[in-house]
Order: sequence, then structure tokens, then C-alpha cells
Amino acid sequence: MKKGMLMLGMLLALLAAIMPAMAQSADYKIGIMTGTVAQNEEEFRKAEALRNQLGANRVVLATYPERFMQEQETTISNMMAMASDPKVKAIVMVQAVPGAAAAIDRVRAVRSDILFILGVPAEDPDMIAKKADIVLQTNDLARGAQIARQAKALGAKTLVHYSFPRHMSYEHLATRRTLMKQEAEKLGLKFVEQDAPDPTGDGGVPGTQQFIMEDVPRKVAQYGKDTAFFGTNCAMQEPMIRQVIANKAIYPVQCCPSPFHALPNALGIAVPPEKKADVAWILAEEKAKIASMGMSGRMSTWPVPVNMMYIEAGVRYAIEYIEGRTKNKAKVDPDMLTKIMSQIAGGKVELTNYKNYSNFFMYLSDFYNF
Repeated sequence: MKKGMLMLGMLLALLAAIMPAMAQSADYKIGIMTGTVAQNEEEFRKAEALRNQLGANRVVLATYPERFMQEQETTISNMMAMASDPKVKAIVMVQAVPGAAAAIDRVRAVRSDILFILGVPAEDPDMIAKKADIVLQTNDLARGAQIARQAKALGAKTLVHYSFPRHMSYEHLATRRTLMKQEAEKLGLKFVEQDAPDPTGDGGVPGTQQFIMEDVPRKVAQYGKDTAFFGTNCAMQEPMIRQVIANKAIYPVQCCPSPFHALPNALGIAVPPEKKADVAWILAEEKAKIASMGMSGRMSTWPVPVNMMYIEAGVRYAIEYIEGRTKNKAKVDPDMLTKIMSQIAGGKVELTNYKNYSNFFMYLSDFYNF
């Protein structure tokens, strides 16, 4: 009897020692800061979906102002408001608009314990790498060769690249074009550069879209149906998709890869409000519609919108870190991050470091083939 009571006492003492630690590890919140619905609905809806999934007691939301360039103090104030809750142990910000670095500095002055994960940084990359714990950015330069390879995989013999002088004056877009051309020629693809009207020019967006509507059929007539099309501007995508389908050509990916970018409108798919962040639903709808149009195997995109990826991966990584499951409980665990992002994408992802920064990751996804 005494022995049993002694064992019970020891067990209760052990539980008393463990319970506070368990409560502490479980009693935390993660902040998510995104743009407004008007700026980028995908980001906002994904943050809402994560709060609904994990609970308002686990996830808190904030937005940066629509005029973020002029209202950086508001961005700082909104982040400080989240950090004022002592239960907030991590903040995920996508997009990391100008003002993010100053906001982190202000928070760290009073809360050095918060984990900061930033996606799509808009400030100097060398500076932001020193401010945040983890930075995520799309590997746009590597996409040049990747797009050429995907065009070839979909059966292309020719790859048409639409842009305009203003975009080609941007170093990273011009370099990506050069890398795309080099890879295309290496693969035996004919690479065609075609100037299109700038949507900021006299004709505006309608002028750009009208040109694409008229030129895609001309290119197919000239080079054949096994012609793949890529454009550097978002306004080009919807008319390009429509004409690629009408002319049975090839469409490897959008300028901004996402199942929600241009594809639903081009395919005539109405997305209900409750499905705005449902990637599986939209991919299934698009796959069925593309198959019904006889275009299976001729079109592709990335399986997850990049900004949605950064938000979900950031939150899931923050949970692993806060609950002590990252390697050596470190803030930066590349293997854990790669594992999480691969699970979200449902396939292979490639992370490479920007320069020599071990915490700045350039992201490249595999494709989702319709």
C-alpha cells in the first residue's frame, strides 16, 4: 500500500513538473500580415483559411495599408499591435512590402523572442536577410530555363516570348529571357522574341490584350500548333490562354504561376467566395474544363500560388519551431522547410540560398500538368 502511494506521489510530481511546460508550448499564437482583399485576395483568403483551420486562439490577422509606400508607419503600427500580445511567438508577413524592415526593428526592440518569416521581400535583399529569421522569394532567374524545359516536355517545337521594352529594361526579366533562350536553343526549340504593346502605354491594357488576341493565331499559323507561349505581363495571360486553347497550342505557365491567375476567367470558371483559397478545388475544376476542350497535356501551372505557399509554409514552419521540432531547435532548419513546402506543393520543390545567406531561400516549384 505504501509502495503504491509512493509511486502515485512520484507520478503526480512528475505530471506537475511536465504540465507547465506542456501548457507553455501549447499556449502561443502566430500572427499573419497580408495585403487587403483589394491588393491580393489570394493572400488575404489564405490567411483567413488558416485562422479558420487552426482557430482564432492560435492565429491572429493583420493587413498592411493599400497605400503602403506612403503609409509605412501604419505597417509598423499594425505589426507592433500584433507583437504587443505576449502569446504571439511568430509573425509571417506576405508580401513583405517596404516598411517591413523598420517594423521588425521596432518589434525586436521590445520582443526579441519573435520568429519573423517574410515572403516576397520588396526591400533590399541584403538588408532584409539581416532583419528576418527566414526569407522566401521565387527563384525568377531559374524559371527562365525551367519554362523552356516545360515547354519542351509539353511537346513544343517553338517557344514565343512576349514582352516590351520597359520590362526588358528590368535586369532580372532580361536575364530570365536570356536564360530561357539559351535553354530553348540547347533543347532544339526555336525561340521567338515578340514585342507587344506596353499596357502602361497609349493603348493601355486593352491595347495589349487585343494584340495578344490577334498575334497568337498568327504565330500558330506561322510555326504550327506545337508552339508554346509565355508573356511577362499579367494582362497578357487571359487572352493568351483563350487563344492558345482556340488554336490548340501550348501554354506552359503564367508570368506569376498560380492556379488562380488568369486561368479561371479564361476558362469561364466562377469561383465562389468560399473557394477563393481552395487550391484542390480550382485545380480539379480547371483540369476537367481543359480536358473537355481537348487540351489535356498541353497546359500547366504551378500547383500552389506562390504567396499562398509562403503563408502556409510560414505558419506550419512556425508551429514546428515553437513546439521545438526544428533541428537543434534552431530558427533556420532548411530540411524542415523543404519538407513542409514539398508537402504543400504535393511534389518536388527546390530551395537555393540567395548569395551566402543561410536564411534567404529562393523557391522553385515543379509543375502541375493539366
